[in-house]
Amino acid sequence: MIQDYQTNKVYLAEGLSHYVPVCRNLLEALHREQIHVEFIPYTSSYKQVWARDYMPTQLEKTLFFLYQYWPDYLLGYDGYIPNVLKIIKHLDLGRILTMTLSKDQPMVIIDNLHHGRISKELILDGGNFVKCGDKVIMTDKIFQENNWIERKELLSILENYLQIQIVIIPWDRYEIFGHSDGMVQWIEGNRVLMNNYVNTDPGFRKRLLEALTPHFVVEELEFNTPRLNKLSWAYLNFLRVKNYIFLPGLHAKEDPLALQQIQQFYPDCKVIQVQGCEELARDGGALHCISWNIETDEPARYSRDVPKNKI
Repeated sequence: MIQDYQTNKVYLAEGLSHYVPVCRNLLEALHREQIHVEFIPYTSSYKQVWARDYMPTQLEKTLFFLYQYWPDYLLGYDGYIPNVLKIIKHLDLGRILTMTLSKDQPMVIIDNLHHGRISKELILDGGNFVKCGDKVIMTDKIFQENNWIERKELLSILENYLQIQIVIIPWDRYEIFGHSDGMVQWIEGNRVLMNNYVNTDPGFRKRLLEALTPHFVVEELEFNTPRLNKLSWAYLNFLRVKNYIFLPGLHAKEDPLALQQIQQFYPDCKVIQVQGCEELARDGGALHCISWNIETDEPARYSRDVPKNKI
């Protein structure tokens, strides 16, 4: 499975153009570091800005795993989900693997899209998929989304299919999405970085540590500032490409503390703070959520142009 430090190209939804400050600042930052960037077609709505959630997982350079993205928090809100099959065919990424798995039939692995269909019953979410070498961290929200299948069976199928170990952590119920990428990020080896629950929710921190410590050495962000910014969780939702980390900036007093700590935990990376992420964070995400980074041999243009096709 391709890790973030191996990637060299970033895709952004066209809908990011509705978040003007962060869109321009991120494009400028990517351009300065000569990171290749393109916009994802057919995603012009601001509702479709969360590219991480619906785009496929890269297994090898030209091999991708496409899952069904239809989370319960978007039931009745179809406009937030773009036509992923149309996007994938347009981008011509390489081989696409998917699976059919339902109550009525066993799993069938499909190499390349079969009549443009993917499983309609097994629900996954890219924001709940933190890659940590040979492991992936997911919250137990995955069991709620797929409550028709036994938990052990679901994990066994995914682990065998993706050749990984899945580490399940508790869902932070203060956010409706059940995403793990705002809770923990991989550092290297068996080290992970956990968000600043020591400041915000010590009880939940204990539960999270109980789930993580059997598998990882856990480092923690901590912001001992008066009147802690309620959006401070967003710092951990950074984008890493190669050895560059693009860190959310919130125009907050915690900004320099976040920059200092992330640089400390990732000493071999260049950490670049991208200001203007407040509106994204208020809407529930940050730079990891709005990006999709892959490894490729075919670089895109260095784009600083904001798409003009607003809704």
